[in-house]
Amino acid sequence: MASRKPQSAGLLLFRGHATDLEVLLGHPGGPFWQNKDDGAWSIPKGLIGADEAPLSAARREFAEETGHNPEGPFLPLGEAPQPGGKVVQAWAVEGDWDAALIRSNTFEMEWPPRSGRRRAFPEIDRAAWFAVADARRKILKGQAIFVDRLLEALAEGRASGTADGIRR
Repeated sequence: MASRKPQSAGLLLFRGHATDLEVLLGHPGGPFWQNKDDGAWSIPKGLIGADEAPLSAARREFAEETGHNPEGPFLPLGEAPQPGGKVVQAWAVEGDWDAALIRSNTFEMEWPPRSGRRRAFPEIDRAAWFAVADARRKILKGQAIFVDRLLEALAEGRASGTADGIRR
């Protein structure tokens, strides 16, 4: 039996429209990421549970990693394979939130390596709003497609008469 690739789900929170569009990204916590910036940020996301609907997992993970629970509607952005083999599904949701209020859950790992000591680190150590050009530079390469898909969806929505591309 073939093994399934790991599946994750996440939310891309956005605010503004057209020329002032911004997206919220999270910077991964822990010692491996502390000195990385460009190409290191991510949409808040995590693994989908065995009996969990992907959108439910995306909402749960966003809340766990940021402390914020955005309300829909949720715009599907599809899925994208990541360089490491994981497949990420994403939804966009419009909302404004103060990224300084981030409250992330934590993970434990041995640190420093081979020290025998375990330390806790936040899954996301900070969050920030980025304009589209900056977001494309900051986000992990495999997730940039979600920013592009959001732009496409918003452009299609404006063309069809909805203000923000999300049919309510």
